[in-house]
Amino acid sequence: MELKDIASVSGKGGLFRIVAPSKSGVILESLDEARTKLVASAQHRISVLHEISIYTNNAEGTTPLEDVLKKIYARHAGQLPVTADSTGEQLHAFLKGVLPDYDEARVYTSDIKKLVRWYPVLVQHAPGIFEAASTPAAEAQ
Repeated sequence: MELKDIASVSGKGGLFRIVAPSKSGVILESLDEARTKLVASAQHRISVLHEISIYTNNAEGTTPLEDVLKKIYARHAGQLPVTADSTGEQLHAFLKGVLPDYDEARVYTSDIKKLVRWYPVLVQHAPGIFEAASTPAAEAQ
């Protein structure tokens, strides 16, 4: 599974695998043990993880979520030093350690909490996204 096959739906907790398009939207399946299905229509705000980036202060202005996830994996593997319940200062320090040039004014604590919640789900259900570039990212550290 790749990031282009995984989505987040506003107002719904967790991540969803994109199953197939339908006449009224797209069919999604949750990435948890319940495997609940949802038909997401135009009323739902769907964000495909492949299209998400984190604001940075570098020349590009953003870093793709996939690159950030691979950096986290290279540095921390499957065990994060923070949780979604950590303080805002701890969460920002965590992201600063992984992505030193992130834009602190435009990346909110809630964004980092989502990243911290999504990461273990992705490690468990989509480990293939970390395998491709985990070695070069580790060498860059």
